[in-house]
Amino acid sequence: NKLSSKNLELNTLSLPVFTRLAGVIFEKALEMVEKNARNSGIFRVEDVPANSGETRDYTEIDLEMYADNKAQGNQAGRARVQLAYNKLISVKRVAKDIGITYEMRRFNKYQDVITRLTNLAQMPEQRLELDLSHRIGFGTATTYTDKNGLVVDISIGDTLALWSTAHTLAGTSTTYRNRLAGNPQLSKGALEGMERLIAEETLNNFGEKVGMSFDILWTTDDPNTVNTALEYLNSVAAPDFANSGVTNVYKAKYKHVKLPLVPTTAAGLVDNTKRRYWGISSSMMTDAHLSIWEAPHLKTPSDLNAGEEFSTDDWNFGVRAGYGIGIVTGRAHKFSSGDATA
Repeated sequence: NKLSSKNLELNTLSLPVFTRLAGVIFEKALEMVEKNARNSGIFRVEDVPANSGETRDYTEIDLEMYADNKAQGNQAGRARVQLAYNKLISVKRVAKDIGITYEMRRFNKYQDVITRLTNLAQMPEQRLELDLSHRIGFGTATTYTDKNGLVVDISIGDTLALWSTAHTLAGTSTTYRNRLAGNPQLSKGALEGMERLIAEETLNNFGEKVGMSFDILWTTDDPNTVNTALEYLNSVAAPDFANSGVTNVYKAKYKHVKLPLVPTTAAGLVDNTKRRYWGISSSMMTDAHLSIWEAPHLKTPSDLNAGEEFSTDDWNFGVRAGYGIGIVTGRAHKFSSGDATA
């Protein structure tokens, strides 16, 4: 039953056989989509069981970090627990349909069929990648208007933008920042500035300093920024150079993740104002969530009436997916817009 492009005659294919062909193309096309943001480690990915509601509520709970002195015979103090911020994520469905025309089927336009089905299959996964990237690319604001004209709330649990200089904490008046002062381009000094944010601006909801391991260095696809990241992360000294034997302290310290859709408009067009965005994240402590209600899948025509649409004679295929995105806090993520703004 192997389907081969060498001997495929579309005008001899029945709908069931053609549907199997479409399924094979769909699976292959999904494998071709670059899932840079989804697989970055910046987002926790969760499959939501069927019949479990249209929302997911992610809540932050902090326990104070240190024990108190206990005098002989005295009762031990109760540890403080702080129910902090939450983010409610709602499912959103995306969809697209195409028709495989009678002419395509009868006149053996195989390549046209393959192109249509391949493009169709990739659309929901690519939209998911765009939406994830826009949480980062539009993260200096609390909302943005997406490609379909819908206003999307992208604030985090404290109601502020993801990238802020004054994030609030639930159990204290202390604030913290996760946007680097001066917004420098990626450089050794700027990276050390980011690491200073980790050391000084990573706090729990009692204002206590939290040790957190950051392992992701993300950039856009700007060549200069990408090459700078690779130089710092991968450079080694040749043994015959004057600095041979010098250890690169950044080698293997971070995984470099390239996010080419961060510097885009809501419609996915190039936005050069974001070309130098970069940051670091913790895959272990991130509370950025991607919840999948409905994995991308192919919708095929019915066998009824040979699956043909009455007026056009098309065989209609569609793709569907359902997911939600939300970020509870900005503590596991540090950012610079790279444009040297104050």
